[in-house]
Amino acid sequence: MSASPEPSAVVVTGAAGYIGRHVVTALINRGHRVVAVVRPGSRDRVDPAAEIREADILAPEFDPATVVDASTAAFVHLAWQDGFRHDAPSHMLALSAHFRLLTAVAELGVPRLSVLGTMHEIGYWEGAIDETTPARPRSLYGIAKNALRTALDVAIPATTDVAWLRCFYILGDDRNNSSIFAKLLDAADRGQTTFPFTSGRNEYDFIDVHELADQIAVASVTDGVTGIINCASGEPMSLGARVEQFIADNSLAITLEYGAFPDREYDSPGVWGDATRIRQLMASAAPAAAAGTAR
Repeated sequence: MSASPEPSAVVVTGAAGYIGRHVVTALINRGHRVVAVVRPGSRDRVDPAAEIREADILAPEFDPATVVDASTAAFVHLAWQDGFRHDAPSHMLALSAHFRLLTAVAELGVPRLSVLGTMHEIGYWEGAIDETTPARPRSLYGIAKNALRTALDVAIPATTDVAWLRCFYILGDDRNNSSIFAKLLDAADRGQTTFPFTSGRNEYDFIDVHELADQIAVASVTDGVTGIINCASGEPMSLGARVEQFIADNSLAITLEYGAFPDREYDSPGVWGDATRIRQLMASAAPAAAAGTAR
């Protein structure tokens, strides 16, 4: 009887999504074999160097054994609906399906499991967020993510390493997201010269999606990396300053109407990630290869 293959593949869910398609390319650039799991009909958005599988992974009848096997070294779970709509009911309605999927993957013997988190798990907080910061989420998005994180802490056996990748405020590839930066581009396309805005005073941790993808790639495949890892820049910047920079960088003929909208009550005056751990990981990782071919 032939020996079992050495674990080598990295399975990525949500691989055609805003973040996922960049993570797939980052992993490929770092020399990994990637199995990209996408919703039916979205394979054309994924780096063609990946092995692409179409599946509805949250459907009750989905069998994780169709995408993982003895060659799977890591399972990176990025799939999530309505990430830019913080109070969408879908966050809570799909929670049990995410739990069912991830516990089933662990039961199949996959040695590493990485799951995308969010700083919105924390709720209102002023200052740096680290691994010990208490979580008191104030949106359905944050509540669902935090519930999944705490449930996995209880349910996943010690034989599976679990990394929770807590992300902050993402920009870049802005035609393919639903953030304020995408809305600014849409407004400029329509010929708007003004854009209703908040006070812009709140400070956040902004990270470009390409840098974030590389951080996720490294944290997901590094042996022994477990627990909460902040995927962040570690540097706070006011929303107003960052948006004004975006307008200038993209030569948009648009002016912000400060104060047209109130600041969200669950956002703090200043919050950012403690990036100590991710910086250490990135510093010790080998440099990525040349840019990939994601579309």
